[in-house]
Amino acid sequence: MIPRTNALLICVVFLCGLEETVLSGRGHCTGNQCFALFQKPDDFLGAQEICKTFDGQLFVFNLEHLRKILRSSPNGLSGSYWLELHSAGRTTEEAVAGLQNCSYISGQNSTVLWKPCRENLDGFLCQYTFEENCSILQAGGGAQMKYTAHMGFEVNDSETFPLGTIAEKAGGKYPDSRYLCYSNGWLRAPWNCEVLRGGCEYNCNSTTHTCTCPAGQTLHPNNITCTTDPCADCAHECQQVGDNYVCTCREGFELAQDMKLCVDVDECKKDPCTGEGEECVNTQGGFECRCKDGFEEEDGVCEDVAICEKCEHMWCQKFNGVYKCVCKEGFRVSPLDPTKCEQHCTERDCPANCVENQCFCPDGYIQDSDDGIPICTDINECDNEQECDHKCENLFGGYRCLCNEGFKLHNEHRCLPTSEEEEAEGSGSPSPFPTPAGAHPAAVPSYIKTGSVLGITVFMVLCAALLFYLIQSTAKRCGKFQLSSFKHPNIDIFYLQQVTTETYKRLSFDKQLKNDFQIPSSHL
Repeated sequence: MIPRTNALLICVVFLCGLEETVLSGRGHCTGNQCFALFQKPDDFLGAQEICKTFDGQLFVFNLEHLRKILRSSPNGLSGSYWLELHSAGRTTEEAVAGLQNCSYISGQNSTVLWKPCRENLDGFLCQYTFEENCSILQAGGGAQMKYTAHMGFEVNDSETFPLGTIAEKAGGKYPDSRYLCYSNGWLRAPWNCEVLRGGCEYNCNSTTHTCTCPAGQTLHPNNITCTTDPCADCAHECQQVGDNYVCTCREGFELAQDMKLCVDVDECKKDPCTGEGEECVNTQGGFECRCKDGFEEEDGVCEDVAICEKCEHMWCQKFNGVYKCVCKEGFRVSPLDPTKCEQHCTERDCPANCVENQCFCPDGYIQDSDDGIPICTDINECDNEQECDHKCENLFGGYRCLCNEGFKLHNEHRCLPTSEEEEAEGSGSPSPFPTPAGAHPAAVPSYIKTGSVLGITVFMVLCAALLFYLIQSTAKRCGKFQLSSFKHPNIDIFYLQQVTTETYKRLSFDKQLKNDFQIPSSHL
């Protein structure tokens, strides 16, 4: 920390100093004295006050120091400047009070002249005395150093510098570093923020003792000056690549064509959601895997619940991680449609399912009544014609075939010897006796088949009677029918018989002779 007295001194000096003098002053220091020329228009009394502000006074004419001051000014001395001069035994105060003329110096020849004290000249000359000082700051690499005394002038051609002098190491457009002359030494910026804002160009953070910059600017690598932020136009982030800065985007975004703005990346184009029932939804800077319509999330997994909306009995449950329809008591899920329910009975007799006086029974059952109440009774398919090669076992709603020992069921009905069945199926491991078949659908009951046979028999008898009646009627009608044409006298009836050539000739001769003796009716 800088001692309080020194800190206050430096703060007063710099806070009360005039910007115009800082920008226009030139001078040099030697030993424990500094001499400076300020190009600030003012009258004699105003010039005195400015010099006293920094614990100095108007320059007392001294040709040697005057020449050093002029050497420090690049344009030499042009114009008129107030100075302090004791001449003819009269003080400046007396001159101001009486003669109204004060001394000044003018022109390249540095001629001392007198002029009314109330007039404004081009500037004034000041001189300062100090006790502590700093020696020249050694700049590495032959870099140039620029010194500015706290009185507000640039110090040139000097080997000593008063406390509060700022030294800057040249580095091109921006200084390479900045130092403060303090207690016979140099402090590098940034220093305590209470003193000249820590040497920062814009502002100083008193908590971190670092320099800060306004919006749109960034801190130069020298840590004291501000430069135009090369990343100011970047929408997200910026990084240095070599000597250049390029804009970058946060994850989920990519650079637009102007290489500054960032646009969202549609991750869903790559279909990152691979879970069952998932779909990808793009978001700003990312994406989300959500459940599709008909799916609901459970324990981080999308479960298919769409089937629950189609269940006939509006009831579904989860089995092994999959939702399936469930039916009410007395029904089961249809094997043909997992959303439908069909009546199911596990006993010999079950109540019938009746809707508007029309009752239905499950497969393998037939409708019956018990004290006027409709019921469904199991059909014993094994009472019908034998459909199994060996044995038949009735089941509620169906039946199954069984085979004797040494045989194995094949195609649900046939019983083949074990060796033949192995050849048919390519399996060599016979099953133990008996071998059941799967349940077969219900067959037509015995009494239904007997009725069918009876109906067919009656139909056949009726058909036979009708045919007999038709034949008898036809015969009677044919008995009364006379073939008059066959009774004509000129028609001979021949019977087929075997004849010889001689017989044929004789018969032909007899017929010819008969025709010769026949007298035509027209001659009678």
